[in-house]
Amino acid sequence: MGKKRKMVGGDSLRNEDAMKKDMISELPEALLVQILSSVPTKDVIATSVLSKRWRSVWKMVPKLKYHVSAEDAYRSLILHEAPVLESLHLLIEDKQGRFDINILIGIAFSRHVRELVVDLLYLEDQKTIKFPSYNNNTLEVLKLEVEGHVLLDFPSRVCYNALRELHLEHVKFKDEASVCNLLSGCPSLQDLVVRRNSNPDVETYTIDVPSLQRLTIEDCTNWADINGGYVINAPSLKCLNILSLCFIDFFCLIENAPELVEASILGIPQIENDNILASLTSAKRLYFDLPVEIKYPTGTIFYQLVSLELRIKGRNWWNLLSFMLVSSPKLQILKLDSFGREVYPVVCERNQPKCVPECLLLHLETLVWIGYGWKHKDDEKQVATYILKNARQLKKATFPPTYMFTPTYNKQKEREERLEMLNELDSVVRASKSCHLSVLTRFYYL
Repeated sequence: MGKKRKMVGGDSLRNEDAMKKDMISELPEALLVQILSSVPTKDVIATSVLSKRWRSVWKMVPKLKYHVSAEDAYRSLILHEAPVLESLHLLIEDKQGRFDINILIGIAFSRHVRELVVDLLYLEDQKTIKFPSYNNNTLEVLKLEVEGHVLLDFPSRVCYNALRELHLEHVKFKDEASVCNLLSGCPSLQDLVVRRNSNPDVETYTIDVPSLQRLTIEDCTNWADINGGYVINAPSLKCLNILSLCFIDFFCLIENAPELVEASILGIPQIENDNILASLTSAKRLYFDLPVEIKYPTGTIFYQLVSLELRIKGRNWWNLLSFMLVSSPKLQILKLDSFGREVYPVVCERNQPKCVPECLLLHLETLVWIGYGWKHKDDEKQVATYILKNARQLKKATFPPTYMFTPTYNKQKEREERLEMLNELDSVVRASKSCHLSVLTRFYYL
């Protein structure tokens, strides 16, 4: 009897497990597809062996991410049946280049892909990849990261009418025409990210996109043998970020950006456009360390500028700061960064504005100075004193703590000099009676 009850109990458990499996299998296919969309693609494909019911469900999943060889990705994609691919991420290490990546891209386009991410590592002899140039009205996001000996070739103008976001990560183009053929064929493009390294592929990187609203350029290219750079023509541009991590000159020419609201331009050693400041006059927020040799256009007014962050560097940096104060009547926030940079001596008294800038009299409320007193203490003290004595609406002036790269035996001396300088600043008679001066004295040694 005992043995029989045990068998009955075992049958009961098996029946219960079977019911659970049947319950999942009986779910509507749309719900199963939705569930599988959040599962790694390799696991999604593995569900095809569960039962006859599951054999074709994975083929309708609209989000796929492959981290396999190009051949394996092809074998899977060719069986896929979803009418629209919401997202396809191809992470391919094609070391021998035996498979034509263009085939995968063509399949993705034929499945009306909306977001396409291609991460390609190719290590052998140089290879050229040609993107399809036919009309595409579904692709909205394209992210390309191509490492190794690969050149992208766009032999004719593309027609990616719906594309609004484009990332070009370490991508090398066959020629300048390929850059133009890609960008000029994206009439709805709003976001463009360009990151480049190693040796430059094209001499002049032209970004001529009337619809573009946000542009990011990060460049650590070795320009030693090429006098190259960027030409930007983007009349709808609202946000611009340019960061150079190289020490070799390259030019940056901004031809047309009348709608610009926010710009950050850091590390560019050479500015070809004498009117670079004039091209930034519509901005509300600026952050830059432009070359101090730049020309200051007569009559230029930054009517919309409310926030300015300026990295101090080079000789006569006060001339640039003075120009910006005079030309920015509505400036409310001023941030200066002199930490860790070589600041050459200036003669501040001689270069001060003839009249107190309007922003100091009426609008400036916040002053932040990072690295104050790091280098030429007397010069920086003159500038800080001038601002404190004339900024009538100033509410807060902050001089944050500084990281010290100082040998152990000099720590105490540096601390004493810093404290003395901050105490002197605290004694300055300020134009604003309500100004709170924050002179933080903590030090961090690295």
